[in-house]
Amino acid sequence: MKPSNVLFIFSDEHDPRYMGSAGHPFVKTPNLDKLAARGTRFTNAWTPCPVCVPARASLATGRYVHDIGYWDNAIAYEGRVPGWGHRMQQAGLRVESIGKLHYQDKKAPTGFDQQHEPMHILNGIGQLWGSVRDPMPPLAGPSALYKNVGPGTSNYNRYDMRIGEVTAEWLEARARTPDEKPWMLFAGFVAPHMPLVVPQEFLEPYLREDIRLPKLLPRDGYVRHPWVERMTTFWDHDATFDSDERRLLAIACYFGLISYLDHQVGKVLDVLERCGLAETTRIVYSSDHGDNLGTRGLWNKDVLYREATGIPMIIAGPGVPQGVCTTNVGLTDLYPTFLNALGVPLTQAEQSLPGRSLFDIACEPDDASRIGFSEYHAVGAPSAGFMLTRGRFKYHYYVGYAPELFDLQLDPEETHDLAANPAYQQTLAEFETTLRSMLDPEVVDREAKDDQNALIERFGGREAALSLGYPGETPTDKRFSAAAN
Repeated sequence: MKPSNVLFIFSDEHDPRYMGSAGHPFVKTPNLDKLAARGTRFTNAWTPCPVCVPARASLATGRYVHDIGYWDNAIAYEGRVPGWGHRMQQAGLRVESIGKLHYQDKKAPTGFDQQHEPMHILNGIGQLWGSVRDPMPPLAGPSALYKNVGPGTSNYNRYDMRIGEVTAEWLEARARTPDEKPWMLFAGFVAPHMPLVVPQEFLEPYLREDIRLPKLLPRDGYVRHPWVERMTTFWDHDATFDSDERRLLAIACYFGLISYLDHQVGKVLDVLERCGLAETTRIVYSSDHGDNLGTRGLWNKDVLYREATGIPMIIAGPGVPQGVCTTNVGLTDLYPTFLNALGVPLTQAEQSLPGRSLFDIACEPDDASRIGFSEYHAVGAPSAGFMLTRGRFKYHYYVGYAPELFDLQLDPEETHDLAANPAYQQTLAEFETTLRSMLDPEVVDREAKDDQNALIERFGGREAALSLGYPGETPTDKRFSAAAN
């Protein structure tokens, strides 16, 4: 494959089913749809971890969370484990970022020549209270993350608008003064991450009567898995909503934020085309994880169901076939994908990483035997959770709890757990064998908790960590507040 530039567009909390190209009947994503139409859309893409910071560390390094120890939103990537950015720098290539990274801080050597308008974890510390898991602390009670819902313009909206502008300016500069070698640009947007606030023009199309309440609501008799129930009782996001009208408004706002994101993406892609860079640039679009959006009475992410672990994955550009690929892929595949596109050969050590180039996978027949994998060791979880999917089945292993098993062919919405059905015991056993060939779940659970306990002690102990309260989303620079505009 001839080397090219790489533009990586990365959003936050985008469930891939909410795109026109994915078949959604009314969520409008014309720019992402156009991108998918001229490239390959992967229908089974998964995050390595359904929470921001670990997923992004895994993305940076091409390694699974249990292999690198970035367990939660207080243990952020700081360059300790070499990543694809470092390899690009070693090859003498320009590699820069614009927007949200959610690493430790701007000073950390994370493999970028320059970071423009970066967003990192709060004060380089992040969600410290979420590391208190051994044992789980008293209940945090109702969440405040969804108190602010409805039309308006949030700090995040203003930030994303700025990221679109800076990305366009950066591309125009490259067109005016082209590099001798290909370049890599990471453009990180926040939408559709909460707060679920979006300008009226993007919300208006979704204030419609055919938006329905989510599936599997406990009030209708659905019984959550005990591991999930323990997490929910610790930090209950749904308790924020005082009516179904507010829940429906929140869903509409999420859809509006996806369209708002798509609008920013469109501006970037238009500049790429206008500046004559489209023929020499390969584009990758993805997100760090999904969003439960009220399903099972859950909001935010943090669980192993498709709503939280599924991510969009689209590639386009020179040499990329047009179509859809059903092979399981994930963020760990992006390390070899980026190097492949830039013409940087993998070292022998890099060839042993779990990922493969998406450009290669897209050109091959669909592979039903390839595994999709995710894991969780963060806020609210009493123990480690692991997800494996292969072929038609999806398996959840919870340390100290019963597993779950879903037939994605007959039950793509994961509404019926088959784990207790005698007819599926062989399937369960095969998945557990596969998982244990990759790692020891109980050992990994202990390693995560030991690391988190050590972190908590460095900051003065459990009570000191919990006394910080339960802050949610990472704040933006003051320049993006309403008072500054």
